[in-house]
Amino acid sequence: MLSFKTFFSGVGGSQGPRLLLLLSLWLGLLGLALPRAQAQTTTDTTRTVAHPPVRFITPDPSAPKAAPPPGVAEPGRPSSGAASRQIAPTAIADTSRRVRDSLNVVMLKRRSQVETAVKYKAKDSIQFDIDSKTARLYNKSAVDYGAMSLNAALITVNYGANTVQAAGQRDTVKHKLVDTPVMKDEAGTYQAERIAYNFKTKKGKIGQVITKQGEGIVHAEVVKKMPNNDTYGLRGRYTTCDLADPHFYIEAKKMKVIPGQKVITGPFHMVIAGIPLPIGLPFGYFPTPHNGRGSGIIIPTFGQGAQRGFSLSNGGYYWAPNDYIGVRLTGDIYAGNADRFGGWALNADISYRKRYKYTGSFRLSFANQPVTPILNTTTALNSDNVYANSINTFWINWSHTPTPLPGGGVFSASVQAGSSSYNRVNTLNARQLLSAAFNSNISYSKQLRRLPINYSLQASQTQNVQTGEMTFTLPNLSVGVARQYPYQWFGISPRGRWYEQFAVSYSLVGQNRISNLVPVTTLASGLPLLGGNSTAYYLPVSLKSAGSLLRNAQNGLQHQFQITLPSAAVLGNHIQIQPSIQYGETWYAKSLSYSYEPLAKAIRVDTLGGFNRAYAVSGGATATTNFYGTVVFKGDHYVKAIRHKVTPSLSYSYSPDLSKNAAYLAYNPNSDFVNQVSDAYYGTSRNRNQILDPALFARYQGFAYGTPTTAAVNQIAFTIQNQIEMKVRNSQDTTGNQPTRKVSLADGLDVAVSYNFGTGRRDARGRPLDTLKLSPLTLNYRVQIAKKLNVNFTSTFIFYQRDSTGRLINRYLWEQNNSRRLARIASANLSLGYQFNPAARPKKASNVPRATAPTNDPVLGTPLPPSVYADYIDFDIPWEATVAYTATYTTAQYQLRPLLYNQLPFLSGNSVTASGSVKLTKELRLQSTLSFDLVNKTLPYPQVSFYRDLHCWQISGTWTPVGPYRGYFFTLAAKSSLLQDLKLNRNKTILNR
Repeated sequence: MLSFKTFFSGVGGSQGPRLLLLLSLWLGLLGLALPRAQAQTTTDTTRTVAHPPVRFITPDPSAPKAAPPPGVAEPGRPSSGAASRQIAPTAIADTSRRVRDSLNVVMLKRRSQVETAVKYKAKDSIQFDIDSKTARLYNKSAVDYGAMSLNAALITVNYGANTVQAAGQRDTVKHKLVDTPVMKDEAGTYQAERIAYNFKTKKGKIGQVITKQGEGIVHAEVVKKMPNNDTYGLRGRYTTCDLADPHFYIEAKKMKVIPGQKVITGPFHMVIAGIPLPIGLPFGYFPTPHNGRGSGIIIPTFGQGAQRGFSLSNGGYYWAPNDYIGVRLTGDIYAGNADRFGGWALNADISYRKRYKYTGSFRLSFANQPVTPILNTTTALNSDNVYANSINTFWINWSHTPTPLPGGGVFSASVQAGSSSYNRVNTLNARQLLSAAFNSNISYSKQLRRLPINYSLQASQTQNVQTGEMTFTLPNLSVGVARQYPYQWFGISPRGRWYEQFAVSYSLVGQNRISNLVPVTTLASGLPLLGGNSTAYYLPVSLKSAGSLLRNAQNGLQHQFQITLPSAAVLGNHIQIQPSIQYGETWYAKSLSYSYEPLAKAIRVDTLGGFNRAYAVSGGATATTNFYGTVVFKGDHYVKAIRHKVTPSLSYSYSPDLSKNAAYLAYNPNSDFVNQVSDAYYGTSRNRNQILDPALFARYQGFAYGTPTTAAVNQIAFTIQNQIEMKVRNSQDTTGNQPTRKVSLADGLDVAVSYNFGTGRRDARGRPLDTLKLSPLTLNYRVQIAKKLNVNFTSTFIFYQRDSTGRLINRYLWEQNNSRRLARIASANLSLGYQFNPAARPKKASNVPRATAPTNDPVLGTPLPPSVYADYIDFDIPWEATVAYTATYTTAQYQLRPLLYNQLPFLSGNSVTASGSVKLTKELRLQSTLSFDLVNKTLPYPQVSFYRDLHCWQISGTWTPVGPYRGYFFTLAAKSSLLQDLKLNRNKTILNR
């Protein structure tokens, strides 16, 4: 690519007058030689044009596709003495303008209207016409003028008229146009059969154009391009299909395109697969957001239900005030049947995001729906329909995730709360539909920079949508002091001494818990109670019942001190011993007082205000070690070696008997008197008689942190963890670099049991009455086989006998007559899961989950996507399946003689779950999720769905065959979010029955 910039660079310097004189002389000689000589240009040359004269020339349609050889006249065009193929200058110096004084700087005014240099190149050749001031570029030509670039097979540049014209070239073999013009500027890219553009006015005329505006593509026979980049099209088509012959389009005679904003058309109609639809509209308006997000109306979806009648759902407005916030307001309305209204619903979605700061989403939903069938029909089809408990229900979802910063506070939120029956009739989300409990939490936490102190403030809520129980913790305060080493307080440098291991840590937790559940008031040993309530009940959560809720609140403060003592290594540093001491106090602002009423012969319970303190202290030590065993197989065996790692742990813990402190009161059934526990055990000055078996009443029963344990703990616990793996021959190794591979036989095989030397109930002399010293034994096993099969097994074994009611008694199983049983299984749980995926690879892109962006919002997310068909479909995997089996066995709630009580200990839980997808064709995928309860013989929530890719369209559907939530959902829609309202829905679900 040759350039003329270098040639003209010296004209304005000190040698300017001489160069101008030589240039005039050279041009004169060149004018005499041009009629006689021609020069063939080299391949892929480049020109730079600076300010040519102005004159318009219409392009010759009969111009040849390539330049003829030297000395041969062009066919169909008369000879011209001014035509030449020699590289010629594009600017002629004005010799009438002279600079008289080299020191006098004269600013010459630009005579041409071209604002910048024009760069051009061609692969074949460039032909100049000096008289007409035109240049022709042949074969893969290109012209660049500022922000505008043009590529085509043939380009004609007219410097006199400041115009450029481009056309394609017909391939004589394939009989089609190739290298058609492509023009790019600030407004977008235009691909057409012919283009004419004026550098001066910045206007253009484009024929058979195709241009992309956002997600939309505009086709037009003729387009006029204006200086402000607006375009006016004649006989245009608007579509989102990227094919040259689109599957569908909106056809209009007149069309206006404002780049990056909108497309406006006159009367239009839709054409699908070349068939025009008979219905049209008087005008069209299509927003085309480019870099930012746009606001607009959301067209509702029409539906019909047997109970709630005709409906319009998910209609509203989307508002994007800036790049950080998106607001989506939608609503539903149901016509109903007969004389009853079907109801309505409102949804408000707010999504926000600020890079390096936080991201979040908020959704508020309110629904008004019938609580009984509108039509009194009892058929098998609607006999088990689900309805809400109240007419008006609501639900709130809020998620706020911050970006942690060093030394700064962290505010986070995760809220899921609302009416108990909202999810039952207003959502198709399986997780929300089947969940019984929801948790919410709003917290702020901070780590002080220069102090070892961290604190957090939380507000939490738990809700059971099946029982209606709600618990609020407002607030929940926690303060923690990191582990401190006392030797550092005195400025002692670390030297590895034993006293350097002394450490102290502290934590403070305080909460105020409010619950709408008023529990049953009971006393120990079944003693009669004066007052209270015999049955539990729920308080309504409303402003009217705020006083009752506050009276039912429980609050308190809890202090915990953790003291770490120096550890020791024994037996050649093979066993590590770590002692520790814990001390805690619990503070309450009230307590319970018990008194005996002789007339009623019952115990009276009163709540007294004032400061109350309950404490607990414990200590212990833990000894741990590791040892290994390896078996190596010699010879050429598949199994090369087996390695066994064992981690035993022996711990001892002790805490005193706190039943005699002020946290408890004792009841003497002989004297009908409630007194201190110490008096009941050791007597008083007036009465030295001791109570053999006093009944203990806790002063803090049902409070926030409960009451310290009544029994002494003098316990030793033993835990052993096993990990077994083997080394086998690697059959996939062909290089010898990795001849073996590891296979796990047991990722964890754990056993735990403990024995308490002093626990249980005691008489007045301190003798144990009915003590179960040996704790149940737990046995757990987990392993992953071939990275496909997950096995998890947990079990519990009991060593004691049971009576006829199933209660454990203080007798071991081996003490029975002619019994050799050591333990009895009490509960067990088995979980198996296997994943089939023959085409999946760990690093394959298709295995990475991709979340679908919400409509008209490529950055922000929404809590609940409104489109159930918008999930990502992975077409790279031909098929996949996941099978899971869960079984639970328990005998805790069954009597010793099940045949007598007509109860058999069996599997309390036994279910099989299968989910998978299969790629039937290149564009069709079928998915299903099935779960079968083998105990109740039911299918909880089966679903079958399909997805068909139609290039620019998609068909999706979901079918729930059985159960109270049975129904179907079918959607035919355009893929592009720009035409999200171009869809056809047919559904019959719980939402529109």
